[in-house]
Amino acid sequence: MKTIVYVDGFNLYHRALRKTPFKWLNIYRLAEVLLPNDEIKRVRFFTARLRTRPEDPAQPQRQQIYLRALGTLPKINIHLGIYKERIIRRPLAEPVSGLPRYVRVLNSEEKGTDVNLTTHLLVDGFQGDYEKAAIITNDSDFVDPIRYVRDGLGLEVVLINPANEKGSHLTRELKNAATSTMWLRRSHLRRSQLPLVIEDAHGTITKPASW
Repeated sequence: MKTIVYVDGFNLYHRALRKTPFKWLNIYRLAEVLLPNDEIKRVRFFTARLRTRPEDPAQPQRQQIYLRALGTLPKINIHLGIYKERIIRRPLAEPVSGLPRYVRVLNSEEKGTDVNLTTHLLVDGFQGDYEKAAIITNDSDFVDPIRYVRDGLGLEVVLINPANEKGSHLTRELKNAATSTMWLRRSHLRRSQLPLVIEDAHGTITKPASW
């Protein structure tokens, strides 16, 4: 079956990869491992460029190395949103007498992933580019577009939950919107790692040491 895989990058990272040794992930190989009987026509990876933060100043550099590594793979499309940070005032959950009730916090927001993923999911479906859409996310914001692809376009949608067996479950609405659902397991990640060293037109790409 002709399939396009849509990867919600931040959701995948925080739900499945952040506390594992499997961050150096070959997402095209992952698609093949998850869907061995399908023809993987394309993998669309949606993320945003990170900004430097005091607690982990090397984070943007590691991300750039990874995106460069993904760029060496065939049939991978990387779609970048915008990562925004701003200072906002928030009330304390448990105010202390004599102290301010509000504090200023640094709020980080990733903008564009939901819109970009939904747009490509629908446009690809309208154009007949896939028979099956596979979406790696457990974000309930995708309920309506998933339901439309299934019911409005009559196409198959498999929802792949990036949280492991001990992680969060899919909401009922999200699960019911898809044609089928499946887990992303650690064994899938283990079988889908990039080589430690990769060559591209600009030189050598090496897996970050902390990964």
